[in-house]
Parts: sequence; C-alpha cells; structure tokens
Amino acid sequence: MHKIHSVTLAAILYSQLITAQTVTRFQPTHPEMVQRYLRASRIDSATKNAVFKTSVTAVWLPGGKSCWYRNLLKDSVQEYIYVDVVKAKKQSLFHRQRLAEGLQQAGITIDSLRPFLSAIELPAGKPLLRFTVQGQRIECNLNNYTCTRIPMPVEPAAGSGQGRFRGGFNNPFPAGSTSPDKQWEAYIEKGNLFIKPANGGGTPIQFTTDGTPDKPYGAAYWSPDSKYLAGYHINLVRDSSVYYILTSLSGTMRGQLRSQPYKQPGDAWTLYAPFLFNIEQQKAMKVKAEPIDFLNAPEPHWRKGDARYFTYEKMDRGHQRFRVIEVDAANASTRTVIDEQTSTFIYNSRNYTHYLTATNQLLRTSEKDGWNHIYLVDLITGKEQPVTTGNWVVRGVDSIDAVKKEIWFRASGMNAGEDPYNIHYYRIGFDGKKLTSLTPAPGNHTVVFSDDKTYFTDTYSQVNIAPRTVLGRTADAKEIMLLEEADLSIYKLAGVSPPEVFVAKARDGVTDIWGIVSKPSDYDPAKKYPVLENIYAGPHDAFVPKNFTPYSEMQSLAELGFIVVMIDGMGTANRSKAFHDVCWKNLADAGLPDRIGWIKALAQKYPFVDAERVGIYGTSAGGQSSTGALLFHPEFYKAAVSACGCHDNRVDKQWWNEQWMGFPVGKHYDEQSNVTNAPKLQGKLLLIVGEADTNVPPESTYRVADALIKAGKSFDLLSIPGMGHSDGGVYGRMRKRDFFVKHLMGVEPPDRNAGELPAFAEVGRERWSFQ
Repeated sequence: MHKIHSVTLAAILYSQLITAQTVTRFQPTHPEMVQRYLRASRIDSATKNAVFKTSVTAVWLPGGKSCWYRNLLKDSVQEYIYVDVVKAKKQSLFHRQRLAEGLQQAGITIDSLRPFLSAIELPAGKPLLRFTVQGQRIECNLNNYTCTRIPMPVEPAAGSGQGRFRGGFNNPFPAGSTSPDKQWEAYIEKGNLFIKPANGGGTPIQFTTDGTPDKPYGAAYWSPDSKYLAGYHINLVRDSSVYYILTSLSGTMRGQLRSQPYKQPGDAWTLYAPFLFNIEQQKAMKVKAEPIDFLNAPEPHWRKGDARYFTYEKMDRGHQRFRVIEVDAANASTRTVIDEQTSTFIYNSRNYTHYLTATNQLLRTSEKDGWNHIYLVDLITGKEQPVTTGNWVVRGVDSIDAVKKEIWFRASGMNAGEDPYNIHYYRIGFDGKKLTSLTPAPGNHTVVFSDDKTYFTDTYSQVNIAPRTVLGRTADAKEIMLLEEADLSIYKLAGVSPPEVFVAKARDGVTDIWGIVSKPSDYDPAKKYPVLENIYAGPHDAFVPKNFTPYSEMQSLAELGFIVVMIDGMGTANRSKAFHDVCWKNLADAGLPDRIGWIKALAQKYPFVDAERVGIYGTSAGGQSSTGALLFHPEFYKAAVSACGCHDNRVDKQWWNEQWMGFPVGKHYDEQSNVTNAPKLQGKLLLIVGEADTNVPPESTYRVADALIKAGKSFDLLSIPGMGHSDGGVYGRMRKRDFFVKHLMGVEPPDRNAGELPAFAEVGRERWSFQ
C-alpha cells in the first residue's frame, strides 16, 4: 500500500470538511473593499519585473560553435554570457568593471552593471569585442581592455525585395523590369505594357492598347528563359473611407476629422485578369481563366526545365476553394493541379505553400483530413501525398532543406497526456519517415537554431511551471546543457501563485476544453467568490496562455475577491478542423456553451466558485463576445465589460469577417449582430470605446449604444478621447473593476473623488495584440 504524504492527506481531509460545511458568499463591506483595492495595488507593484532569466535570445557566432546572450536581472542589472557549445561551458562574455574602466579611458562613461551594449561582434580567433554604446562604435581588446573608437558599420542598401509578391498595381514588375537574359526592358506607359531593347537601341514594342491609369496592365514577371511575361490587366478598386473625430487635441478648439480607406464585408476587390505576353511573337494573350477577384495578384512559379508552363495560386472569395492552376504559355490554356474545396472554410492566413523549384514540387499545408498537415505535391502530375498524418496539428513550418529533403516544423497535440496546445519542434523527411522530436520535454517550447541548425536553444515552460532554457543538438535531440532557469525568488515574496490549469468537457461531452483559473492569494475555501471570465474568442487562434504566467491582470482582478478564468472554447484554432468549424458563419456562438459548461464544472469541483455570480469582459472580438454573452446567455452571465467590440460583423474589417462569416454577406450577419439583438439585454453592461480606433470603427460600439437607447435599456458607456484600439488603458481597467465590484459583489467601489484611493492605482499590466 502506498503511503500518502501527511500534508497531502491533511489537505484532502480539510477540503472534505469544508465541502461538508456551509460555504457562504464572499461579501466584503465597503471599507474592506477599499482595503482590497489597496492590497491588490501593492501586489501589482510587488510582482512588477519580479521574475528573471525567463528566456535566452542567443546570438550565434560565425561557425556555429559558440553564442552569447544577455540576462536582465533585478534593478535592470545586465549580465552578458558566452557559451562554448563544444565544451558545454558558459562564462561571462567580458569583465564588466574592466570594460567600464577601458571605456572611461576612451572618454565614455557607463554604469558597469548596466552597460547597455548593442550590435555585439566577436571576430573569430581574436581577443576582440566590438559593440555599440551611447551611439559610438567600439573595439575592445579583451586581453587588456583597451577600448578604441572605430567607424560605425555602413548599413547595406535596401534590396529590391525578391520575396513572394503580395502587392498590386504600384509595382508593375515585382521581379524586375529587365529580362533574365538582359536583352529586354519592360515598362508601363499610360497603363499599357511595352518592352524595348535593354541596350538602349531599337524601337519599343507595344503589347497592349486598352490600358488606362484606372485599368492598367502590370504585376508582371519574366519567365526564366525570357520568352514570356506573365502579368495582369488590373481593374483598380479604391476602398471607401471610415471616419472618426479627435475631440481633444491641444492647440485647437475644434474637433479634427480623420479618415482612412477601410474594406468592409461585401466590398469589391481589385480585379486581376491573367495575361501572357509572348516576346518572340510580340503578342498579348488573355489566359483562359477567370480573373483574380480576391486578395492580390498571385506570383507565377515557372516550371524548371520547361518555362512554357507556370502555376499560380487562387483562393476564391468566401474562403471555400483553393486552387493551384497551371498555365501553358504557348496557348494560354490552363490546367488545375490542386483543387481543394470545403463546405466551411479554408484558413487562408495559415495556408502555407513552399515551391521546390529544382524538382517541380510543392510543399503545402491543408486541413482536408480534419487536422492541419503537410503535403508534398508533384506539380507536373498533380499527385499529392501526405508528409505528416495523425490527430494532431502542424502549427508552422520553420524551414525546408531541399537537399536533405527534410522539413523542420512545429506541432501540438502529438504528446499523449499533455496539454494539446503545447508547441513542440520536429524534423521529418519529405517521404514522411524519420519523424524526430527535438523537444520531448513537457511544456510549451520556443526554439532558436544556430545558422547551420546543428544546435539550438530551447526555452520551455507551462502556465504554472517556470521556464528552463537548454542548449540542444539537432542530430539526436540531446540536451547538452542547462543555460538558465527562471529566478522566482523576488516574485515568491509577493505571496501569489501562477494560474491553475483546469480541463472540462465541451458541449459534445467528449472534447476536452482547456482553461486557467486565478484566485485570490488570500482566498478562504469556506467562501464562495464571484467569477469573471476573460474572453477572447477570435477564431483565428487560441488565447489561453501556455507559457509561464507569473502575474497578469487576471490575478490583479482576483485579488479584489474574484475567481478569474480564461478558456478556449470550440470555434477557436489549433485543434481539429471540426473543433474550429464551430465558428463558421457562427461568430455569435463564441464557444459560450463550452465556457458555461466549463465554469459549472469548475464550481462543482471547487465550492469556493460561485457560478451564480458570473461576469465577463473582453476587448475587440472579446468585446463582441462579452456583450453577446449577456444577449444570448442572460441566464448565466450577469455583467459584462466590452471594449472596442466588433459588435456587427458588417462594420468590421473585410478580411477577418468574411474568413469566418463567409461571402456573400447574408442574413446571418444581421441575425448575429449585437446591434440587432441589443433589445435582449438583461444584465449589466459597460461599453468602452476609443474615439481614435483605426482597427474596429468606433461606430461599431456607438451603433450598439444607439440600439440600446432606442430599446429603453440601461447601460454604461465610456468613450475615451484620443484612444485607439484598446481595453481602455489604465482608466478603462479601473472602471472595469469598479463595475464588477458593484454589480457582482453589490459593494460600492472606492470613491476616488473623495480620496479613498489614489486616482490611478496600478491596475494590471495585460498586453494583447487584438485583431
């Protein structure tokens, strides 16, 4: 029989005792609440910049056998570390005090503990250190620390940008105007295509006559053999503008009108009709294919060994069909090489393609088997074969080695018993064999490879497990040495803990839903605390943190007396296609049925969770979802704070909304709009909007307010002058916590006008990138 540790047994018995007793609601008085605000502010300050050595940004030196990195320590003290990979040893990159003395002799005064060096170089085989400090370029001899000023390196001129073309009419020759054989120069004049001899002699050849400034020819590429130009006849569409007013600019008593072009769902796109230009025959031919009516002009990929053929990609508007189309330049006919269609959506921004020019092959990703995987396509025969398979998700391709025929990629969900969102790094052959896990340790990994990919640094953690950074070898995935472990010594003095992980079943009763829980550091298990959900249900990703999260706004809110949770419900990314498909034409769903079930399961397991007092807050797509929670699930959610929400998907940006709500714009857009459903409001609502929001037009929020006013509903509206796409900043976060304290606890928040609290106590430090 296994022994149970006495402390663990005591905890179990105490928990059972508490469960058997009556658990009462946490209900502070107003003076007690004021003290909780002050206490939360002190904890905010105590945890700020309190964790060190959480990651390593290695700078690999020439040869790939050594690297250096910088640690930022308490009070901004810096240490610079040199790593000898072969010997598996690390040491200080330089002696800080001696360097400061050497620089002093050169007329530069620095703080030896905080030197703030940049652009560091270590010339191979020489005891020299080159760096920039205080705008000066320095070379220091590490034998005697003699420092000499040297010229600043000359920045290289900007290149012509030969990467994959995503632009439009502003760049008529994205691959260069001169033919590969240097015989011809192409140019556009008054919207028409011409070529002329590159040596300056001879008569120009005009290929088109119907081009105009509004309908020009352009976006043209030369074939490798200089026999053809592949381009487009372009019908330009200029987007309509959205407007906002800046009300509080200094230096003027008048509000200032601002505008920007802004494409909304249903708006037209520039059309690109594919054309071929035969140089020998001096003939223009319209390609026998429909025009590109969505996104920008695709780049042609010419066949190796026979430049008569090229392929291009076409994503149909509505995101339900993706094709790779081959063009025969001899007669402008086409053949479909890949034709992927779906009844829901193809996730365009993760639709990865990589052309293997030497072998006329294509590596691409697809969710056609229900999970995002890599496929190898023969562009001549059209034969496609899977490289990766299984009930897990390829999260990204890091690099392709065409010589070794290897793919280096990230994936999640492959490790049984582990959080399915954790990212691990892998290597696999083009044939799908020799799958190698480079980062087998449990956790969410971030890897930086040496230039030759022989070695790598790997920082990994979990939301409640501190980071480790190790040096690894790619040949056998062996850990060579530990570089750093996070220093939590100061953080632990604050008396708080990272969030806890909780898993419950989705609405289908089968699928696991993952989330995190933050509770007050002084919580009493004999009390029931109201719940706040931090929601961002944008289907373009998953948003529950997976890296170590020692402190956040969620914990700051929890210190007031809330249980604060964050959940990735169905309809978000990084799981199966079926999991993601829940969002299709269904953004109002926001995974809320899964979230409600998850919170109820949490309350069933932990009596201190009060599932009868639940609030929800979010920004951007989270602003839409938090308001939607009150409108569509008033039986569960009682209060919401919604910042800069995209409340009506017809008002928000085209690319994001048509990806998930589809095209054409149908009645489901109206049916799911928070504006349309505003009369359903039952709970307490605070709307926050920045007047200078250039991401989601401010009228998205004002239209909800207008509908609520017309329906005779009570709500609060906070419009912040000059603020852009934001949760309201420090002031907005202050108002958010006051709102929930009042409406979920029934306690008046501190009266700052009466001096009960400083005007701006620290109120969390959340950082987000909102869509």
